[in-house]
Amino acid sequence: MSQERRDELIFPLDSQHNHAPGIVELPNGELLVSWYRGSGERKADDVVVLGSRKKLGESKWSEPFLMVDTPDLPDCNTCMMVDAKGQLFLFWPVILANTWESCLTQVAVSSEYQASGTPLWKRQDTLFLKPKDFGPEVRSKLDAFLKDNNIQLDSKQQAGVDLVKSRLDDKLYQRLGWQPRCKPTVLKSGRILLPLYTDTYSISIMAISDDGGRAWRASGPLIGYGNIQPAVVERQDGTLLAYMRENGFTGKIRICESKDQGETWTDAYSSELPNPGSGLDALRLQNGHWALIYNDTEDGRHRLAVSISDDEGKSWRWTRHLEDSPGNSYHYPAIIQGKDGKLHAVYSYFVKEGKSMKHVAFDEAWVQHASDPK
Repeated sequence: MSQERRDELIFPLDSQHNHAPGIVELPNGELLVSWYRGSGERKADDVVVLGSRKKLGESKWSEPFLMVDTPDLPDCNTCMMVDAKGQLFLFWPVILANTWESCLTQVAVSSEYQASGTPLWKRQDTLFLKPKDFGPEVRSKLDAFLKDNNIQLDSKQQAGVDLVKSRLDDKLYQRLGWQPRCKPTVLKSGRILLPLYTDTYSISIMAISDDGGRAWRASGPLIGYGNIQPAVVERQDGTLLAYMRENGFTGKIRICESKDQGETWTDAYSSELPNPGSGLDALRLQNGHWALIYNDTEDGRHRLAVSISDDEGKSWRWTRHLEDSPGNSYHYPAIIQGKDGKLHAVYSYFVKEGKSMKHVAFDEAWVQHASDPK
């Protein structure tokens, strides 16, 4: 395999807020990237989802084009997949009341997306989820987490915990606010898991589909207070691991496991890998190795790393950095592997001159080269 790396900005540095990309390889080898752009995030009603294409063999990306726009409401985090039938799925949340807690996740499906520009969406639905009441479980485990880790809350943190507890028995809060970040995972059984999270409670859940993405239902919660934005990888024995952003008190990537195809999950525990409260992504490679892309710091998003595991996540033998520049921010990465084995990462690229999406293409050998085995 090649030890080369190729990278480019998807569009010139822009003054608006460009964030939260997804990426897929289309059946013809073309790459498609999605992200949101506007004058802000959830509080800016001009936020829309854009896309850009890179045709096979070309070095430049197309001009950004509109993917979806909900008039007068913000459209935010994006992720995508192409299913076994060749259908393109786009997932994103619509923010109803300018708060993350008020979002509803949407899905758009297309079979006609090979032409330039916007796919022709044949279906758009809202993912309505009705989780089983998890209030008592989350409340008791939150108390145990704070006690077991001897966490002393300041006044701001205590107010946040009190707010979470006050909302735990509210059915509306339990059913609203779930949004995507990382791409769906298709299990060996054919089941689709769409990882979702909520800032209402700072926990995660899986939307489960057993009919190819037409109907969805909620898994049991992934609980750990601060474990959000899961990326799911399946081991050879069927065990699932969800790697999650740390949004709480540990400063480490959080992990939950499932042994029943994502129906129920263990309590979140901390890995040895650092996380500063930023998104990550994970992937099982064609050779059975795993790749993890993340900010490997406990403070700041100026460094972005890719790690490779050859033992299904038990250890991460190789790590190499895609970015390392204090003062800048490289974050919310998404990673896929093309049919030719090449890895494609895309991430929000924030520098003082403006914001863009950056695409980097490399092989596993590039990570292993110039990386000290652990």
